[in-house]
This record gives sequence, C-alpha cells and structure tokens, in this order.
Amino acid sequence: MPPTKKVMLQARLNRRLKKLNLSSFEEYFSYVTSEEGLKYEMPNMVNAITTNKTDFFREPRHFQYLTDVVLPDFYQCNHKKKFKIWSAGCSTGAEPYTMAMLLQEFALKNPGFRFAILSTDISTEVLEIAQDGFYHVEMAKSIPKALCKKYLLRSKDINKQPFIRIVPELRQMIKFKQLNFMDDYYPIVNDIDVIFCRNVFIYFDRQTQERVIRRLCNHLRPGGYLFIGHSETIRIENPPFTNVSSTIFRK
Repeated sequence: MPPTKKVMLQARLNRRLKKLNLSSFEEYFSYVTSEEGLKYEMPNMVNAITTNKTDFFREPRHFQYLTDVVLPDFYQCNHKKKFKIWSAGCSTGAEPYTMAMLLQEFALKNPGFRFAILSTDISTEVLEIAQDGFYHVEMAKSIPKALCKKYLLRSKDINKQPFIRIVPELRQMIKFKQLNFMDDYYPIVNDIDVIFCRNVFIYFDRQTQERVIRRLCNHLRPGGYLFIGHSETIRIENPPFTNVSSTIFRK
C-alpha cells in the first residue's frame, strides 16, 4: 500500500477510533478481530474504508455493446432461457439500475425475453442506498431523457433536497446481496450470462486479480461475457476467456 493510501486509510479509521473511544490503532485492531468486534465492528470498518465511485451509464460503450451485441445474440440463440447478469461491485446501485433500464427496454421490444439482475458489494452501507434507490438529481444527468421519464420519480417537496428515485417496478427487478471477493466461495449460480466487474481490479495486486477473475469466470456460462473497467488490464496465464473487444472478454 503506497504512502498516500496509508494516509487515506488512517483518516478513515480515525473516525471509528473516535466513535469507539479508542486511543490507538493497536486497540482498534484487538477489538475488531475479537469475537464481538468481528460481529459488530467489522461491517463498520468495511463501510469506512471502501471506495464507492459510481454513475449511471458510466463507461457507456459497455452498455452499447450489451444492447447491440450481447442481448440480440442471446435472444436469437437462447430466447427461451432467462438472461442473467451480475453487477459485481455495484456500489450505490447506479450500474444495476442502468442495466435494469436497458434490459426492460429490450424486453418491451422482444416478446418472451426474461431477465434477472444480481448486484453485490462488500459494503452493507452502499447496498442499503442501492436498495432504497434514492439519488441526488445531479446523478440523473447521464440518463437519457426518455428513460428518465419512464423510470425516475422526482421529489415533489420543494423544501427538501432535489432527489430522484428509481420506480418501484425497476427496484423489484434487482436482487442485492453482500459478497466479499476475498472469500474462497461465492454463493452464486454458475450459469451467469454477463458479469460487470468494473474498476475493482485496480485495487488488487496481480495475484489477487487472477484469483478473483478465475472465480468470477467459474460462474459464467460457456459463451458468457466479463466486462472490466476501461482503465484496467488483465494479465493471467492461460486465461479462461478470449478478448472480444477492449475490456470485454468472452468465456
């Protein structure tokens, strides 16, 4: 961990020390690794130190590829099956809700198309935000106006901050679940069609990247896709996929 990251980590954890009236990181470490601390403080620590950057339609080329290539191909070859997509590292939910808008639009134009969206994150705090579906109106700027009209509700109380909320129909389409990529086992089905795991690997060393990527690919069906962030690269020996486009891989 570089010095700048250590400073950031220290600043974030200092808030927890103050909250618990602890005087040192040694005390905090002893508590958080105790039986009581693992149960009550570990979730707070994870929430404090995780980075949760997200936007609707972030890195739009990926969503264009999803709608122009992946979905038509799936519908033509597997239209009787349910399309399964996983937002792995979903943060506050902008990514899975973007998926939901696009998949619902595709379903309206293609009779019989069914889909399921799974969204996971290690932070319980961001998962709660995602499930509620409330966002500041500034977040909606990247959403096409036609989709805003269909899938967003605006706050009518002028005395409150200008918030939007995802419509209930869309919120009900997504299953939110906590998951830690460091776990040896992911309690996820093994026939996922598409996994978005973007801007996550930049926080891992190379060995951890390879381990997590291989575990993710174990949950992809043959022919399934893995999308990673535009700033990320994958370097592993004998990869279980082929590169079909920039930052897009197929098993």
